Amino acid sequence: METNNSRESLLKPISFDEHLDKKYGPVGSASRREFEAKARAWYFAECLKDARKRAGLTQQAVADKIGKKREYVALVERGSTDVQLSTFMLMAEAVGLHLELVA
Repeated sequence: METNNSRESLLKPISFDEHLDKKYGPVGSASRREFEAKARAWYFAECLKDARKRAGLTQQAVADKIGKKREYVALVERGSTDVQLSTFMLMAEAVGLHLELVA
């Protein structure tokens, strides 16, 4: 049997920010910062992978260009490893991306 509370909660959806607060804690909390760092790593990894594919390069070709092993490139593309900024920039250049910081 459906209660009045559950019916009301279905009628009032929560925002995405509220969902993140509920699942990962409030902005600024350690758990939220960890989630946000992992989300950024995933996003940048996807950007590298998409650019590599658009450039028609294999992981091995990128690895050869930057002097790393293919397995390392795969880890970076999955967001499964921390990568030094210098290596990230080498990978980005290898797949035709240009990086710059904008304030």
